[in-house]
Amino acid sequence: MTDINNAGPRQTAASSELFRRACEITPGGVNSPVRAFRGVGGEPFFVSRAQGSRLWDADGNEYIDYVLSWGPMILGHAHPAVVQAVTDAAQRGTSYGAPTESEVQLAELVRDFVPSMQRVRFVNSGTEATMSAVRLARGFTGRDMILKFEGNYHGHGDSFLVKAGSGVATLGLPNSPGVPAELSKLTLTAPYNDLEAVEEIFRAHAGKIACVILEPVVGNAGFLPPDDGFLHGLRRITEADGSLLIFDEVMTGFRVAPGGAQERFGIVPDLTTLGKVIGGGLPVGAYGGRADIMDHIAPVGPVYQAGTLSGNPLAMAAGLAQLRILRDENPYPELERRTRRLVAGLLANGAELGVPMSGGSYGSMWGVFLAAGPVRTFADASGSDVAMFRRFFHGALQRGVFFAPSAFEAGFLSTAHTDQDIDETISRARDALRDALA
Repeated sequence: MTDINNAGPRQTAASSELFRRACEITPGGVNSPVRAFRGVGGEPFFVSRAQGSRLWDADGNEYIDYVLSWGPMILGHAHPAVVQAVTDAAQRGTSYGAPTESEVQLAELVRDFVPSMQRVRFVNSGTEATMSAVRLARGFTGRDMILKFEGNYHGHGDSFLVKAGSGVATLGLPNSPGVPAELSKLTLTAPYNDLEAVEEIFRAHAGKIACVILEPVVGNAGFLPPDDGFLHGLRRITEADGSLLIFDEVMTGFRVAPGGAQERFGIVPDLTTLGKVIGGGLPVGAYGGRADIMDHIAPVGPVYQAGTLSGNPLAMAAGLAQLRILRDENPYPELERRTRRLVAGLLANGAELGVPMSGGSYGSMWGVFLAAGPVRTFADASGSDVAMFRRFFHGALQRGVFFAPSAFEAGFLSTAHTDQDIDETISRARDALRDALA
């Protein structure tokens, strides 16, 4: 096993061979684009196992993990309570295609955390949740247009791949072929944090916009917090026009606060989408909101949405185990303290070495840019030093620290990350940044 306390060369033969085989059978060798490392260059490593705050790759290299499966592993990898819950559930059967008590229990627990979700419908991914929420908004309002924000990513649904963040931004794809132009015309876009632009769009399309959907704290263009008054302004504008406000809390839910961004900023959206964390790492998503809106979903209403694996018993068991721990142990104050400490250390590295950097955090969601800041919009984020980030990323990886392989993704912390992890990360990141400068 590679010693991560030195900067000796990582062993990569096993991962390289797996990547070669994968490229022969899978487009780009991966099943989700950002994993291919196209945004940072080089080849991805293949994970063999994970525990707590750490990953191990196929060659035995060990990494402190700040990707955490893009957010859901808030208790760290392979938490014993979650593993036991999944094991027990699997022994009772892996899928039924029929209702279970665990679906009811998890829905009630989600509502306890996020009271605006008066009704909850489980699906299998964040993309399914956002697609379904927008369809519901269109069906409820009788309107076709939606408004999203540049650099916000809501999954790979057709309506969302216009000026999107995440892998779309990482790969430099402004829009996606395969999305009909006529459908794209129904997706209006505005710069994040630009309330004046939103007001102008609503004046031009009064009474025609079904919903505004956004990441209340952006994680798919890097970490972008909302300006003071921005979210409240959106709530005011949508209410005045009869449009629905959808908070995509797939990343922020249970991360920036127990009740998500809506709790942190005191906003009540009409609909909320969740994913990742409510399944403890298993495939799951959910959307929910006002009862009168949600009651437009089949079978009680005319808006159709279904899924054989929705409410899968393994995902429900894992989600219940994870959310109960979050409820009963309340790790949020300590998580926020450690996350702030990590960001402060990374920014101090930049100041020490004369590298322009900016960043911030809410709860256990965080991010830094190689730019002087302030970074408020996707355009600002796009102006950061992506070339240096690539060198920094690989320098950190060489030293056993796994940051997101893109300059346009947020990072995360788990309860398994210790102060020693933070100290080691800051030290190794300083060396990686020094090498990136060279």
